[in-house]
Amino acid sequence: MTENVKHDKAGFCSGCGVQLQSQDKENPGYIPESAIEREPAICQRCFRIKNYNEAASVAVDNDEFLRLLGGIAATDSLVLHIVDLFDFEGSLISGLQRFVGTNPVLLVVNKVDLLPKAVNLNRLRNWVQQQAKAQGLKTVDVVLCSAKRNLGFERVVEAMEYYREGRDVYVVGSTNVGKSTLINRLIRDYSDLDSELTTSRYPGTTLNAVRIPIDDGKYIIDTPGIVYSSRFTEVVPKSVLKAILPEQTLKPLVFQLNPRQTLFFGALARFDFVEGERQSFTIYLSEGLKVHRTKLERADELYIEHRGGLLVPPDESELHELPAWTRHSVRIPRGKNYDLFISGLGWIKANSTTGAQVELHLPKGVKVLLRESLI
Repeated sequence: MTENVKHDKAGFCSGCGVQLQSQDKENPGYIPESAIEREPAICQRCFRIKNYNEAASVAVDNDEFLRLLGGIAATDSLVLHIVDLFDFEGSLISGLQRFVGTNPVLLVVNKVDLLPKAVNLNRLRNWVQQQAKAQGLKTVDVVLCSAKRNLGFERVVEAMEYYREGRDVYVVGSTNVGKSTLINRLIRDYSDLDSELTTSRYPGTTLNAVRIPIDDGKYIIDTPGIVYSSRFTEVVPKSVLKAILPEQTLKPLVFQLNPRQTLFFGALARFDFVEGERQSFTIYLSEGLKVHRTKLERADELYIEHRGGLLVPPDESELHELPAWTRHSVRIPRGKNYDLFISGLGWIKANSTTGAQVELHLPKGVKVLLRESLI
């Protein structure tokens, strides 16, 4: 916040936690003077998100996020780390252990409703534990849930009560993991507050730590979402978010591919099956993203001619907002089932165990990795 902006008596926004002010529309926390006396008081940005699903871009420094996180180590608290199952590796906070010190970490895996119903939840939980351990995160427990569908929420509350042992609870997570949705469930069920946090699909909705009182005099403290530029959600135009963030259970798309065939995911990404035996690949993406198949030798020409037209999103007017593509060459080993994970977009499962040489073309900076299959 700039120094010449005065803060008003209204205090803090009940939607995002930022300090309210009525001096400068361009700064976080702006509220018209006429709205200051309203209860609950929310900033203009939150008002627009709630009522018009409109996102105002507010720059919040990642150093500020890390400073807030770093303060947790000096407290005696339970840390509730919420991650998005659809973007597991992209939403896990790297190095969280060094920020939280010796405080216990309860890992809450949200959006489990996106996986097909046939998925074995015990196996899924084991997979999550292995992946978290591989990323250097020590957890006291793992809870699977869907805040949106109200699945497993009671288990989240039970685990939180069991592990907090009368302490405050810090809720941490990256943007777009459903953190505010989960917190709002806690507010509705376990607090006297009459206002909820702002929720939207736009990154960085919560701008400051929000303290929510609970019955025993302690607090649930909701921290801002960490913004990772390595996630697809951070590099696409805002209008494209609806197409790539799944709302419904994923419907796997299976493609039998010969070597030298290519799949386009709109104009956002490209997958080349370069070398290997004829085999099938299962694509796990949002329904809003259309997949187009072609021959590898035609792929460059097709992209140049049809991006923004046949290949959408984004449309032609937004193509310039996407970073240039980077090519990732990946050898899928023999012997096991692997996923090619693309942070924020989904994953491609190689159904054969015979191995393959593939290439991914993605906006520069987007995280891609090979992992043991989730499903």
